[in-house]
Amino acid sequence: MAWRNTDTSFGRVSRALHWGMALLLIGQLALGVRIAGMQPGLANLWLYGLHKTVGFAALALVLVRIIWHLVSKPPAPKGIPGWERTLAKLGHLALYALMLAIPLTGWVASSASGLEVMIADRWTLPPIAPVSELLEARAFAAHGVLAKLLMALVSLHILAALKREMDGDGTLTRMLRGQ
Repeated sequence: MAWRNTDTSFGRVSRALHWGMALLLIGQLALGVRIAGMQPGLANLWLYGLHKTVGFAALALVLVRIIWHLVSKPPAPKGIPGWERTLAKLGHLALYALMLAIPLTGWVASSASGLEVMIADRWTLPPIAPVSELLEARAFAAHGVLAKLLMALVSLHILAALKREMDGDGTLTRMLRGQ
């Protein structure tokens, strides 16, 4: 099995990044929903730190994934109507945009709160926004809305992959097995 993508198959790196990001994002979305309903306190402060750490890891991985797709182009979908191909392309662009925007809005909101943004309880990220209650509120609101959009888009992505697999185009099988 090849590490790089070919014209007809996804390589090991693409598949590992895809499924790793899928697990990371689903876990992160679940954690985000959980902490959104909590009052911050000393007993649960570690969950917020975990959310920030995983969010930063997701941001780093999506950047790696974008670079990898520039280096090793994914196989082009074949045998599907042009409108479906266009929708798939737009859907993927939207997924990538959200995977970039969500951690960035979280970082802006956390920076605007005036608290240090810690990663793995070890490294402090530089603030990327001035301290501002208004900016903090707006960035956290955007963070939440974008996360809900990502949940909806991930659901559509899963349904589209299942539909294409049932139609017999083999994309899901290639993403699972690389063949």
